[in-house]
Amino acid sequence: MARSFDVITEAAAGVADVLAAFGDRDYWLARLAAYGGDSMSLDSLVVDAEGTVVVQTTQDLRQDMLPGGIARMLPGDTKIMRTESWRAAGDRRRGEAHGEFTISARGVPSSGSGTMLLTPVATGSSLRVRGMLEVRIPLVGGQIERFVADLIAKEVPQMQRFTAEWIAGEA
Repeated sequence: MARSFDVITEAAAGVADVLAAFGDRDYWLARLAAYGGDSMSLDSLVVDAEGTVVVQTTQDLRQDMLPGGIARMLPGDTKIMRTESWRAAGDRRRGEAHGEFTISARGVPSSGSGTMLLTPVATGSSLRVRGMLEVRIPLVGGQIERFVADLIAKEVPQMQRFTAEWIAGEA
């Protein structure tokens, strides 16, 4: 059974500045250090001639990083791989950016994917993240999906605040 999520948050940084940060290796290294320490790695960052950004990361989910009940359900060598892509929207006058993401896990039969929309607002930008998670483990998959969806709902606003602070030179 899959679980959907929909998170909206605002940050005090404009769309163009956020997109520029997403294409900066130093930004990703700082963000991964802030939110995963040595458990996260930047595997790839590619910015093409049109400005499309594709970033790939891996997180080693150590047992001590998870709540006890979840940790007991997962093998000790679980790794989460994320791919995120961003591009300015076709109509640049609106100043929007569109993104997609995929999540896969080594060691756990699961997947996730979704879309992201970054739009301008008077105070900076608004980010909407919509997605779906599925953990195919009988009896406990729904618990893990709920835990991850709740985590995403907390982390999206935190990461957008981090991004705005990084752009402002405060992070």
